[in-house]
Amino acid sequence: MKHYFYLTFVLILLTSSVIGQELGISGEIRPRLEARHGFKTLASPDDEAAVFVSQRTRLNLNYFTDKFKVKFALQNVRVWGDVSTLATSDKNGIAFHEAFAEYYFNSKFSMKLGRQEISYDDQRIFGSVGWAQQARSHDAFLLKFKTGENGKLDVGFALNANDESLFKENYEVNQYKSLQYAWYHTKFDNDLGMSLLFLNNGLPYDETQNIDDTDQKTAYSQTLGGRLTYTKNRINLNAAGYFQSGSTPTVSKNDKVDLSAYYFTLNAKFKIIEEFNVGLGIEYLSGNDQGSSNSENNAFNPFYGTNHKFNGLMDYFYVGNHIDNVGLIDIYVPLTYSKDKFTTTLSTHFFSAEGDILNSNNTKADSYLGTELDFTAAYKLIKSVTLNLGYSHMFATESMELLKGGSKNETNNWAWVMITFKPNFFTKKFDKQK
Repeated sequence: MKHYFYLTFVLILLTSSVIGQELGISGEIRPRLEARHGFKTLASPDDEAAVFVSQRTRLNLNYFTDKFKVKFALQNVRVWGDVSTLATSDKNGIAFHEAFAEYYFNSKFSMKLGRQEISYDDQRIFGSVGWAQQARSHDAFLLKFKTGENGKLDVGFALNANDESLFKENYEVNQYKSLQYAWYHTKFDNDLGMSLLFLNNGLPYDETQNIDDTDQKTAYSQTLGGRLTYTKNRINLNAAGYFQSGSTPTVSKNDKVDLSAYYFTLNAKFKIIEEFNVGLGIEYLSGNDQGSSNSENNAFNPFYGTNHKFNGLMDYFYVGNHIDNVGLIDIYVPLTYSKDKFTTTLSTHFFSAEGDILNSNNTKADSYLGTELDFTAAYKLIKSVTLNLGYSHMFATESMELLKGGSKNETNNWAWVMITFKPNFFTKKFDKQK
């Protein structure tokens, strides 16, 4: 297989002067040291800090012509020491993070298909999840339209299966069975922008036929909403709201339940001086009341967003957790200083549950969950090398203990340092032969 790869690469080089416009080869190496004690969940008195180094390694190949684009992104994700020094194979191996082609029918219409990142707006519903070393990509088919000078429309489809089969099989991967979406974005002028999103999301569940038999079905939910942005001089404002309806699988995935949930956010940033910004924002995600016998699910799900960006960097909410739970109200104040190659941010988050939390005696607990402080800094050493570090601390309440377990009296913190190398190995532009 290695020989085929080399042969393909040589053929691309030889034919680029005839049909090609650009060929690029780049890479990424990103090791990250972390110390976790209360990351994602509160630590217990007997818990000691976890310390490890993870690493992302990528090799990207991009090829452009005037009629199509192809991208391959090979990726390996590892934790230092997860294989022995004498290992004959890697634990995770090498995978295609992206492998897609995009064909341009004309200057306003194209189709894109294959393994690809899907990311829109602030990445709240669809995002690349770039913080995670493996990141997120989808097997999808997109139709992309330019609807005017400032408008664009993407329509996407995905259909998942375990493998090739002769007859219907249950889908065993823990993700969506199918989805369809439409995303539209436009700018009314240089200051005001608007996006609209519709997502029809299909999740598998097992429907009981009789006492000895189940049949896998798909529950479809609909997410509909939009986002507004406004930028003028020193002011940056944005607001978004989404509503979810349809149905969703139960936690046990042996039935489905009606879904009715909502989300909104308001954010403002003001540039006090050229180097210093101050912000204020709120996010409101509806949730379920603990102990409620309501057969309707009222918990908003941000589905495929880059959730590490939101609700504190310690990932207590919506990063592989907190789904179908009590929801969240997050009020936050970010302060950012940036000059030349250096940027630093201090964010404070005040968390409350949107739904009811119950004490052990089934009385209603305080909705306030705690306060998180996030400090991050970044310094660009050179063009292709960036150093990042951060420290976060959670000041939790008894209500957070009820929700997450662990102890609020422990030192719940997280520290990390990361360096990212993004070399550009090769870029070559070719004139199309007449």
